[in-house]
Amino acid sequence: MQAKKPEGTEDLFGARMRAWEAMQAIARRIFSRYGFDAIETPTMEQVDVFVHGIGQSTDVVRKEMFRVFSGANFANVLESGTEKGLKPSKRLALRPEGTAGFVRAAVENTFVPQGGAPVKMWYAAPMFRGERVQKGRLRQFHQIGAEVLGASDSALDAEVIIMLMDFYAALGLDMTRVRLRINSMGDPACRPAYREQVRQFILDHADQMCDECLIRADINPLRAFDCKNDACRVVMEDAPKIVDALCDECAAHYAKVKQYLDEAGVAYEEDPTLVRGLDYYTRTVFEVEALGGVGSQSAIGGGGRYDGLMELEGGKPTPGIGFAVGFERIMLVLEDQGIDLAGPAPSCIYVACADPSCRDAVFATCLELRRAGLRTEADYQGRSLKSQFKQADKHSASTCVVIGPDELAQGTVTVRDMKTHEQEPVATGDLASYLLARVAPGETL
Repeated sequence: MQAKKPEGTEDLFGARMRAWEAMQAIARRIFSRYGFDAIETPTMEQVDVFVHGIGQSTDVVRKEMFRVFSGANFANVLESGTEKGLKPSKRLALRPEGTAGFVRAAVENTFVPQGGAPVKMWYAAPMFRGERVQKGRLRQFHQIGAEVLGASDSALDAEVIIMLMDFYAALGLDMTRVRLRINSMGDPACRPAYREQVRQFILDHADQMCDECLIRADINPLRAFDCKNDACRVVMEDAPKIVDALCDECAAHYAKVKQYLDEAGVAYEEDPTLVRGLDYYTRTVFEVEALGGVGSQSAIGGGGRYDGLMELEGGKPTPGIGFAVGFERIMLVLEDQGIDLAGPAPSCIYVACADPSCRDAVFATCLELRRAGLRTEADYQGRSLKSQFKQADKHSASTCVVIGPDELAQGTVTVRDMKTHEQEPVATGDLASYLLARVAPGETL
């Protein structure tokens, strides 16, 4: 039987891989302007990292996490039918999102010491969720995210949002077809009373709500705003709105965020039903959508403030804010807008062997050119010179260096322009400097 990739995954190579690398390069360039450094956390974490951070009531924790067991632990789970006997350190899951793992790393490595300056980090990594597979929604997908810990200033909220919008613009998206939605979810001072209002509203309309929302009513009623059931959405349109229940501090914080966005010229829409899908958010939340052409998978990123997450992960109270964007979702939008993020395949220098007696010289020339910083290819199958020229075209070679007995005797090589087919002799000792002065930037490493 032919081996196949698991459902909901894809192989990244060729243009798709170049696009992923280009997106990361743009993120590094844009985020560096704002003082962000890169971080990589483990692909798997203890389950409790996500339960504490994301929330027990979320679909991610309840239904979608991929669990990880070693051979012995898996055998024990199969035998007992439960994992309750495993130590917390042995209960592992593949990361479904990046923030909880980042915060765990911040606690464990003391990124923000008492009185220390805020820490800013970004990441690009695969994530894993056992979702129903559809276009733009995979079980292994890729995200770029940015996180800040150690400051609660509303200016930071605005800067993080502005940085995100700068990133989309740098990708080449048509920003007139991108919509930013924002809201405030309050804090522990005002949200409990509001949660109770929403809970009571759901119970008062129990006959119109789905079973999931009735469960959420007791666990996290705000999640009902995020329900995908159309009937629930209609009912929740009349539910109490958080903006009417914010305490004075949260209202002032939210007003200041909007002021800074206005001053920066960043357009946004206020959406009082925006709650995001994870339990750790407080105060500012935001989501970015692409308009037109991409169907139901229009959300291309979002995030918010999570001022209580550090404590849930065992750290000292430390405010935080961050966002994540989906590579696969953004690619759908780029393709819809006719934007080629991958660009053309990289070109190279091709060293052709005109006679088997010259094979050692070809090897030495390739080595010299690569060490000079040139992307170089050659034939390894004993092809004819004509076939090597065809192979050079397949490698997108701009220049072909031909080495034959006559060239060896004269201490030269023949340099052939693959577009014009013009040729000229070049002294062997001058070849690297000659090519470096003439090749396109994509041919240098």
